[in-house]
Amino acid sequence: MAAASTSYPLYKKEDTDAFFTLFQNNLANFVIISATMLSLGFPASLVFGKVIPGAAVAVMAGNLYYAFQAKRLAAKEGRTDVTALAYGISTPVMFVFLFGVLAPALQITGDPILAFQVGLAACFLSGLIEVLVSFSGNWITHHLPRAAMLGALAGVGLTFIAGEMLFEIFAVPSVGLVALMIILLGTLGKMAMPFRIPASLLAIIIGTALAFVIGEVQISSFNEALQQIGFYPFLPSLEVFSGFSYLFGTFVALLAVILPITLYNAIETMNNVSAMAAEGDDYDVRECQAVDGTGTILGTLFGGLFPTTVYVASIGAKWMGAGRGYSLLNGMVFTTAALFGLVGSLATIIPTAAVAPTLVFAGLSLLATAFHSNEKKYYPAVAIALLPYVANYMLTQFEGEGTHLLNDVSSGLIPLGEGAMFTGIILGALTVFIIDHKFGYAAIYAGIGMLLSFFGFTHAPELGVNAAPSFTFAYLLLTLLFGYYALYARMTLKQTNAPAGESSR
Repeated sequence: MAAASTSYPLYKKEDTDAFFTLFQNNLANFVIISATMLSLGFPASLVFGKVIPGAAVAVMAGNLYYAFQAKRLAAKEGRTDVTALAYGISTPVMFVFLFGVLAPALQITGDPILAFQVGLAACFLSGLIEVLVSFSGNWITHHLPRAAMLGALAGVGLTFIAGEMLFEIFAVPSVGLVALMIILLGTLGKMAMPFRIPASLLAIIIGTALAFVIGEVQISSFNEALQQIGFYPFLPSLEVFSGFSYLFGTFVALLAVILPITLYNAIETMNNVSAMAAEGDDYDVRECQAVDGTGTILGTLFGGLFPTTVYVASIGAKWMGAGRGYSLLNGMVFTTAALFGLVGSLATIIPTAAVAPTLVFAGLSLLATAFHSNEKKYYPAVAIALLPYVANYMLTQFEGEGTHLLNDVSSGLIPLGEGAMFTGIILGALTVFIIDHKFGYAAIYAGIGMLLSFFGFTHAPELGVNAAPSFTFAYLLLTLLFGYYALYARMTLKQTNAPAGESSR
């Protein structure tokens, strides 16, 4: 009876604050996608005509579903205080796809359209994998050490997100540093912002204004921004399937990037949904993973290149007392913005230095979460898991003719950076199992490391058979080493538990 009489509002005033918090996060991602792809050499017609509309389709579909899901939960439990899950493009995964998929694809092919199709196929595959992972429930979290996975992601946060964006900040300090401090005042200092504007959104506004004042952005940019306004219809395309022949051919090595980052995306959704359950809104984790994967796939059919996820901002929205309206409004705003070219206009006016602080904070949050979410004894595992991405970042910056400079620094830099996500997870997992004396698991992960290096997923520039022999041999030795300690521990335990006198026979 209570469920039947429940009137769950479509929108309430608390949704407004939650919307702006979610909006600035998505806005920063859309601006960075636009600016980065243009700087890499992708044409504006492709970025604003296909990539942004495709991403908007995914965001719209996911927000609509999660608003429906919230209404269903409210009706089931007879409550009006249910908060919809926040949803959008995953920031860490976005950077991995920008610099780990699109950039190398464009560098190898020299053809933006072909690189775009490879990226579409990679994104489609990522979505498909997450849908399949959804059937496993919580199995992954029980078999993959949290310190290893979060440590590897902390490497992405430290380098490609916080580090890369910090460079942008210091390139224009009058804009970037001021915007960064506004964000830190609001998020870490807990200081109230004027008119209750979210700190990150205020940072973008102030940073953009300062960019005009100092001449970093010219008034003529408004004319350029106006030229971006138009009608960009959401047109379905089969280009994603053209990319598969290349993804499983010339670019098969990208699987070493796609597989682990997709597992992270699934786990991120799992963690955020679990956190919402602790706050009172208990959603089905497997359903949410399936929705994220399906939204990602749907986006690729319209030109979207970036996987989507449930945001940790869901918790903030819950604390604000938001319902489902903020999710619906977010989907509507970005759909409208993409449809009429407003994203392109904003990307033209808003300098990267103004949005970079938002992503610096996101990257630092990943780093902090990797340590905060683990016991102190696992800190060494987190630290060693993030180091391969430091090498990978250097490898990305000096790829091509500059790789000899890395060899001059150390001959181990390049193999450490190749397949950094897998390497970080393996090294982190081995460290966790050593700390916990789970040597049998350590032997299994060393064996997985051996197979990954043998086929070139790690420590090799491309996939192949016996692609990194010295590393394959090293992991074989580790498998034997941990296997010995596992047997030794088992024998010692058996002797300890043996009846008195039996062990002396």
